[in-house]
Amino acid sequence: MEALQVLGDPTRRELLAVLAGGDRTAGELADRFPVSRPAISRHLRVLREAGLVTARTEGRRRRYALDPRPLREIDDWLEPYRDLWAQRLDALDTEIARGRRAPRSGGPA
Repeated sequence: MEALQVLGDPTRRELLAVLAGGDRTAGELADRFPVSRPAISRHLRVLREAGLVTARTEGRRRRYALDPRPLREIDDWLEPYRDLWAQRLDALDTEIARGRRAPRSGGPA
């Protein structure tokens, strides 16, 4: 569950979202964020150590790619809670629908 802890940082979550679209170099990733390149490199190192990102060398550059395996572990852990969420969202949907059908009481104020 180290991946869950690592994903507490919004920059790391955004890095994974970008990498979900395909592999990128550290420079390409850094250009998308308002933080320094060394900061992005540190985030990538943390993601790599958690197993969420892989890196391969191409000449003088490193290309980073998403490794979804730790995300599957989180998904498996969350599975028992999905029914609970679905039931509550269904109840909310029902209440919203009732609110739309209910006639408004009283006249103009």
